[in-house]
Amino acid sequence: MERDTNFILGVYDDEDVLLHAIKKVRSSGVKIHEVYSPYPVHGIDDVLGYKRSKLPIAAFLFGMLGTSLALTMQFYMMRFDWPMIIGGKDFAAVPDFIPVTFEMTVLLAAFGMVGVFMISSNLKPWAQPRIFDVRITDDKHVMAIDIANNSSMDLEKIQEILKSSGASEVNKKSFE
Repeated sequence: MERDTNFILGVYDDEDVLLHAIKKVRSSGVKIHEVYSPYPVHGIDDVLGYKRSKLPIAAFLFGMLGTSLALTMQFYMMRFDWPMIIGGKDFAAVPDFIPVTFEMTVLLAAFGMVGVFMISSNLKPWAQPRIFDVRITDDKHVMAIDIANNSSMDLEKIQEILKSSGASEVNKKSFE
C-alpha cells in the first residue's frame, strides 16, 4: 500500500476557530485527512464525522472470554485436576470462584482492548510517525489535507478555503 506523501496544512491558534473551520472546510467539499491538537478538543469527533468506536464491543467480548476461561479453569481444577472437598462444600462452589473470575475478566478485557487499539490504530514499535508540525505538541492545531484525496480541487482553492476559515498559516508538507 502506497502512503500518501503530499499534504496542505492549515495551522490554527484557537480551538473554537478550528471547530468552525472544520465545518466550513468539510461543507466546501474538501476531504480532511486528520486534525492534530495538543490537547483533546470537545466535540471534534462529531464535527469530523467520526463514527462511534467499536472498542467497547471488543472489551465486552474479551471480558466474556476471561469470565469463561476463569470459570472453566476453576471447575476443571476442582473437579478433575486436583479434586478436594473443602469443609463439605461441593466442587462447584460458585461464590468462591467470584474473585478469580472477576480478576481474569478485567485482565483479559484490558489486554484485549490494548491489543485491538494498537492494531486498529496501526501502532507498531517499528513505525515511523509522521510529524506534520512540531507545534502540535505545544500550542497549535493543525488540519492536514491530503492532496491525493482532493485531486478534483485546485490547490490554490484549498489554500484559500483554509485561509478564509481562520488559519493563521497555510503550508505544504511532503513526506518521503
